[in-house]
Amino acid sequence: MTSMLDLLLERLRIEDAILVRVDATQGSVPREAGTWMAVWADGTLTGTIGGGHLEFQAAQAGRDWLAGGAAIEAPRRHALGPALGQCCGGVVVLSYRRVGAADAAALRAEFVLRLSPVALFGGGHVGAALARLLATLPFAVRWIDSREGVFAPLLPAQIATEHSEPVQDAVAGLAPGSRVLIMSFSHAEDLDIVIACLKRLRARDDLPYVGLIGSKTKWATFRHRLAARGFGEAEMDRVTCPIGLGGIAGKEPEVIAVGVAAQLLQSLGPRG
Repeated sequence: MTSMLDLLLERLRIEDAILVRVDATQGSVPREAGTWMAVWADGTLTGTIGGGHLEFQAAQAGRDWLAGGAAIEAPRRHALGPALGQCCGGVVVLSYRRVGAADAAALRAEFVLRLSPVALFGGGHVGAALARLLATLPFAVRWIDSREGVFAPLLPAQIATEHSEPVQDAVAGLAPGSRVLIMSFSHAEDLDIVIACLKRLRARDDLPYVGLIGSKTKWATFRHRLAARGFGEAEMDRVTCPIGLGGIAGKEPEVIAVGVAAQLLQSLGPRG
């Protein structure tokens, strides 16, 4: 499992790069603020800051700096009009920063902090497939299981693993705004995690999405047990079960992961 951040940090061990970031936007633009690319003398690492002449000019400016040209200290404003050959009609402001091996730890913390937090409970097949996919998306994943030794030894920079026994105790320490995905190895653990999430929602109301893997039958059983523990209908309606976008056929872990990741992206709302 490798992410763009991993690739950046790995190459910075060898040579410096110019980090180009979209600092601000106005009007219609191809990418949102926070998008970045890294520029080296012989190439770039990018999920694209907008493509076309904008990206070409930004890469060339970075290479000029690496080749001994003047440092780019102030952000540069680009109007996406006919002169640039990109007729989006908006404005993009780009900042330039030279980074190297000494900046790796700070960059990792900075990049992860900008991502939306996800708490993924369960290190099984679907959990692993989902973790691999979320590592390519704008999420920082806290991957939690009650069993030791279930996580792969090498994981992307934006995935942190945690052993928690009992597993539901981890809910109290989740970052505010975390989106929670529950897919442990047992229904009993799933229920305990759901209860912990509902209690946190009662107290703090700071988990915008709580999703539980399973069928409608499983969720009907859970609702009955939750009601017996004093949770009301409105509280239980805060849990999404089954999870994932409808209309996606297939029960392979990777297929399920695509549907769940798409639903998480929907929960973020419009971006940029």
